[in-house]
Amino acid sequence: MNVTEAVNRRKSVRAFLPDPVSNETIEELLTMASRAPSGGNVQPWRIYVVNGESMTRFREFLSTREPGAPSYDVYPPKMPEPYRSSRYKIGEDMYASIGVTRDDKAGRFEQFAKNLDFFGAPAAIFCFVDRIMGPPQWSDLGMFLQTFMLLAQEAGLDTCPQEAWCVHEAAVSEFVGAPDEQQIFCGVALGTADADALINGVESAREPLDVFARFV
Repeated sequence: MNVTEAVNRRKSVRAFLPDPVSNETIEELLTMASRAPSGGNVQPWRIYVVNGESMTRFREFLSTREPGAPSYDVYPPKMPEPYRSSRYKIGEDMYASIGVTRDDKAGRFEQFAKNLDFFGAPAAIFCFVDRIMGPPQWSDLGMFLQTFMLLAQEAGLDTCPQEAWCVHEAAVSEFVGAPDEQQIFCGVALGTADADALINGVESAREPLDVFARFV
């Protein structure tokens, strides 16, 4: 698989098979992903892996914890167009794929709650960054994440980056042993996509080139 194929095949998977992923595979992916660009070679990413027995313990642990306030704003409070429409369209497409209507609040909540089970994935990573870091280092972490997800695709694995974990920073930090100076950014579910799950058939649209790029 070349880079172009990995980019085109990568998607946020929201239904996984229980097939295990070895720690050795995750170690290899993380090591290769650490070659991602990093301004000043700061390498600000701090990664915690839950897999196998620790995933079982984490799910049990989380069931006893309540969410808190988000550790950061996932979206701007007043998002303008075309960003607002793009965000809402993918949400509507996903819910429609599983037969959840706009007014089915219980169905929407049930689907959203699957974030906290990593959509059934057998493994996951949590991505943290030091609180003193600014937007450039968060950008570095984003490049690390993209590199990790493309390498996972090459290895035959699927992913779903999940910013929903920002409301569970206290619980995640306690479980993984992250120090106070580290802030959570996201979790990433890792495993094999359930090809029969209708929600995995949703393809997110992309804006045409002339909307986001201009040759000057």
